Amino acid sequence: MTTLRLGDSAPDFTQDSTEGTIHFHEWAGKSWVVLFSHPADFTPVCTTELGKTAALATEFAKRGVKPIAVSVDPVDQHKKWIDDINDTQKTTVNFPIIADADRSVATLYDMIHPKALATQTVRSVFIIDPKKVIRTTFTYPASTGRNFDEILRVIDSLQLTDNHKVATPANWKDGDDVVIVPSLQDPAELAQRFPKGFNAIRPYLRMTPQPNK
Repeated sequence: MTTLRLGDSAPDFTQDSTEGTIHFHEWAGKSWVVLFSHPADFTPVCTTELGKTAALATEFAKRGVKPIAVSVDPVDQHKKWIDDINDTQKTTVNFPIIADADRSVATLYDMIHPKALATQTVRSVFIIDPKKVIRTTFTYPASTGRNFDEILRVIDSLQLTDNHKVATPANWKDGDDVVIVPSLQDPAELAQRFPKGFNAIRPYLRMTPQPNK
């Protein structure tokens, strides 16, 4: 099996979930998607992660993002687990959890931990754009919970840089200054795109206020 890389098409699949049968590409529609895997149901770190995802529903929605989780347990177990998540994390799980009992999605997306149990997935994250292209991947060990602030930050960067000729510097957050891409050199286009001007620290390093703010 070939490892998925940035720029690859996100594989389609059909699988059962807590919200019925998911035909992945059809379900995704024109939205961005965050697809993320969990080692197993009723595990402590996963419980906090799914609760955090539910708590961030408004943040995902305003970015046009649909979250969807994958775990290798069956739907009836997922639904029992959701009760625990909602109770312990004081939220309401409002996104599907795929029941990947046959490991087909985990295998398709190369989520099986190669040095652990054959059924255990690593904490993978795939950020997928509306064209079904994989734009970002994260892989965490089973013992380390994901940073959802970073996931949202990366989505903000991708959506900004898709629409403007900029890149985001180290530790950038929405609203901070950005970098003008080096390929943009035409003075007229620079003036048109960046009416607030820019600071040329070096010819290749030009900082400008975030253009969509």
